[in-house]
Amino acid sequence: MKFKQLFFHIHYCNFKQTSQPLMAPIQISRTLQHHELMFFAKVKGRFTADHKTYELKDGTLLYIDSGVHHEIETDPRFPVRCFTVHFSYVRVEQIEGRWGIQEEPGPLPLHPAQQLTDYYQVEDVFKRLTETWAAKLPGYEFSSKTLLHQLWIAIAQNIRKATPNYSASLKVERVIQYMHDHIHQRIKLNQLAELVQLSPTYLSRSFKSITGYSIIELFNKMKMDKAKEMILEGNWKMKDVAGALGFSDEFYFSRMFKKSEGVSPSEFYSKNVHVV
Repeated sequence: MKFKQLFFHIHYCNFKQTSQPLMAPIQISRTLQHHELMFFAKVKGRFTADHKTYELKDGTLLYIDSGVHHEIETDPRFPVRCFTVHFSYVRVEQIEGRWGIQEEPGPLPLHPAQQLTDYYQVEDVFKRLTETWAAKLPGYEFSSKTLLHQLWIAIAQNIRKATPNYSASLKVERVIQYMHDHIHQRIKLNQLAELVQLSPTYLSRSFKSITGYSIIELFNKMKMDKAKEMILEGNWKMKDVAGALGFSDEFYFSRMFKKSEGVSPSEFYSKNVHVV
């Protein structure tokens, strides 16, 4: 699932901290009708969901899906430092110029409990999110949603760095940079695979897994974004835009543009460029 297609509604955020040993453990047993992220910077205890029990310790990130009964119990001998955000979301897509909304498209691609390492960035964003929500200053809801998106990025980066294929992620980033630098050309899979010393099959699979796009999908998206920029400048003929982006066939370029944007290049020009 592509997080960029998700629109979040935050129900509330919370921060809890105990500095002294407690007389009794913190105990939670519930089933939510929305989603929750919990991050424990300090804790000892256990978490149970779907009849599976996980250890709670410093750096544990919990993702609690809607409708899943779960239980949390902390060890009262140890301090607790915990950040939470409760949210719902929908998936928003634009297909051929029309917007579509899919409500509750399923659980997010996160493990119910996972251990983060070097989690300073995740904790920092979570801290700013809970502080912004608690302060209730003008515009706090919009600011909180922006911070929630930043939180997803921080979590994704943390998880990616901890995975065995992190080196593949770096190579994918190198391929993307190469695509930016050669956006005016046509590129071949074998050419990219040789660039990063991976087999074409492994590169294709890794690229799709890491970015959510195939190589050709992302490269065409880059080209369409550049095409929009050139069209809005107002001094390019469509055949010249196509040629500058490596399309030998102007009509194929137009079909690709309409598939991506829902309108033809000429329609995009007429809707967005006002000629005086």
